Amino acid sequence: MRKALYAGSFDPITTGHVDVINRASRLCDILVVGVIHNPSKQAVFDDAERIEMIRRSTEHIPNIRIDCFSGLLADYVLKHDITVVIRGLRATMDFEYEIQMAQMNARLYNDQAETIFLMTNPEHSFISSSLMREVFALGGDISGLVPEPVLQAMKNKRFEAKGE
Repeated sequence: MRKALYAGSFDPITTGHVDVINRASRLCDILVVGVIHNPSKQAVFDDAERIEMIRRSTEHIPNIRIDCFSGLLADYVLKHDITVVIRGLRATMDFEYEIQMAQMNARLYNDQAETIFLMTNPEHSFISSSLMREVFALGGDISGLVPEPVLQAMKNKRFEAKGE
């Protein structure tokens, strides 16, 4: 059984992420969507909120599992018998960073896993979680750029922040 991992902060998950998840899920028996918990970063959504948004945005995909972890990606890969790590690429800027990380991780995987890069669908190439947060905070319409459950969660978060 081939188990793959697609990991990220997903703060929040975007339509670009969902596209990669859809495509990656066809390449393996089980796709683990790994929510990375990084205590040094101030996330807008907590781990449970991000997991729930991913669950609701990907419930149509039968072979995914969602998990949360912290620490080295390679440690998670080795501990959970992951054989493939999926990384999404939007542009050449992503490649420079991702190739460096993939090469370091390859050294740490002990030949257990391979990294596969999936190019984003061009219609999603400009979308990033940080851009979605910024545009939304400034009142811009991000409909269609994030899944509907994410848009609703962002509206709820804004409503809570205003204390209404």
